[in-house]
Amino acid sequence: MKKQFKERAVKLLGSEAEDYFEILKKPLIKSLRVNTLKINIKSLVKRLEGKDWVLKQVPFIKQGFWVLKGPKHIGNCIEHFLGYFYSQEPASMIPPLVMNPKPGELILDLAASPGSKTSQIAAMMNDEGLIFANDVQINRIKILKINLQRIGVSSVIITRRDGGNYRKNPCMFDKVLVDAPCSAEGAVRKKWSILNQWNLRMINKLSRLQRFLIYSAFTALKPGGVLVYSTCTLTPEENERVIDCLLQRFPDARVVPFRIKGLKTRPGITEWGKESYDSSIKHCARVYPMDNDTEGFFIAKVRKR
Repeated sequence: MKKQFKERAVKLLGSEAEDYFEILKKPLIKSLRVNTLKINIKSLVKRLEGKDWVLKQVPFIKQGFWVLKGPKHIGNCIEHFLGYFYSQEPASMIPPLVMNPKPGELILDLAASPGSKTSQIAAMMNDEGLIFANDVQINRIKILKINLQRIGVSSVIITRRDGGNYRKNPCMFDKVLVDAPCSAEGAVRKKWSILNQWNLRMINKLSRLQRFLIYSAFTALKPGGVLVYSTCTLTPEENERVIDCLLQRFPDARVVPFRIKGLKTRPGITEWGKESYDSSIKHCARVYPMDNDTEGFFIAKVRKR
């Protein structure tokens, strides 16, 4: 574990940093989200438990389950191929919950591949409405297409655009999700090699990209609409700084507090090093791995006045 990574974690967490380092060494428990577009929760649970799976419900989402006992690769079972569930980490299920999409809405998922959150949004909308699922790389588009076909979503238009181009569609969408490319610090439990690539230069480069994407997304949002920004990293440069820059650039942006029953979160930080952020950023949520036995995540809910 890199010295600078550890020093920054101690700065963020103080005496709890050791708990954080310990949980990072523990592999994630396999997890899934029931695809209610194809099967109801009770039926899938009964079907899987009939095959000697042991499931435990994720406390903050009724469609989410940890797989305490099951096949080594749950993605190889027939229920996965049929689209009855999506293999998804519980923390990844949080941003759509915060967005709270409704049937009939027009929604943009700006960086959609591989499709976990897009398919979750579609299920929450009962596949009624329209979702623009965008990504920029053709290989990621292929993965997105395959997953959405397997899940059985029909309310999605897949686009391949630079995310910044959506600024050319001002005030178009009811809600926008920016699940931004990030340093993936929160996903270390899933892939330890992430720490080998981790460095401050990469973090600052990604922060610039994230600001570019969120500015475009906010421009494409209708007045009164909601933008959800999320990352699977815990670096303030990629999280609070990005939201603070959005608030400075767009006076009509306002951070909205939220709460999800059963989920333990910590407030966004308003100071980091020599930087100070808008006080409303405390309403953002930090999800630490040791609090919910998940990945690390950051989520912000922003409304356009």
